[in-house]
Amino acid sequence: MSGICEGRVVIVTGAGGGIGRAHAIAFAAEGAKVVVNDLGTSNHGEGTSGGPADQVAEEIRALGGEAVANGADVADFEQTRQLVKQAVDSFGGLDVVVNNAGFLRDRMFVGTSEDEWDAVIRVHLKGHFCTARHAAEYWRNKSKAGDAVDARIINTSSGAGLQGSVGQGTYSAAKGGIATLTLVQAAELGRYGVTANAIAPAARTRMTEAIFTDMKPPEDGSFDENAPENISPLVVWLGSAESRDVSGRVFEVKGGLIGTSDGWRDGPSIDKGGRWAPDEVGAAVHEVIGKSATPQKVFGT
Repeated sequence: MSGICEGRVVIVTGAGGGIGRAHAIAFAAEGAKVVVNDLGTSNHGEGTSGGPADQVAEEIRALGGEAVANGADVADFEQTRQLVKQAVDSFGGLDVVVNNAGFLRDRMFVGTSEDEWDAVIRVHLKGHFCTARHAAEYWRNKSKAGDAVDARIINTSSGAGLQGSVGQGTYSAAKGGIATLTLVQAAELGRYGVTANAIAPAARTRMTEAIFTDMKPPEDGSFDENAPENISPLVVWLGSAESRDVSGRVFEVKGGLIGTSDGWRDGPSIDKGGRWAPDEVGAAVHEVIGKSATPQKVFGT
């Protein structure tokens, strides 16, 4: 290994399994000191257990790396304050936050309950806010004190957040919010030496296996494009000093593919130079749509 994260201190949330576990192990393999966070809930956010975080931290230590476990609820403001404090107390600082934790409660929009909406928005969107908010305050204070800061926020969006997914309205809304939050973080925190980027990964995890049955590993031993470990090299690089000139980007990543998402851009327009009358608007709208690119299809349509 090249050790591109040698000595850097990294928090990975939701690191007790799947993509988060792969991130934590990959960072440690590149020399990072890792805080392995996981609340230990089910796919639907039920129950808690310290076992998954402890197990991954022990895996890293058994491989010769440095890691501590943490069981904070990523959507609890005070618990995430203590999560950041644990990183600083354990390893002397903090350089990278990888927001990865989340769960699913898929439902068609008209059947979604308020509790389901609140739970998914809480873990994904608020969960991305809390840890990064405390980390950003830590980095801002260091910067204002005259210390050099070379820090990273790496968020986890989704294709569902970029173009929508049938049966995942709440999840799509949360992941879309995460993509936009990333852009704001990049714009606001750059002055303190912090970059912010997001990934929209596609990989096999316990959340996806029940939905996408075609994601099983190939039986012939060929390249497993759905392995969660395929996502981590990009994330580790984004967490390294080498990525300091990259910020405010959303990357799509699956298997051996790395791409960028262009996001919302201004399209064709018509300017009348004055106020429109309601009966004029229809023709103008259809003209603008006729000049516009066809939108990407919502997943599941």
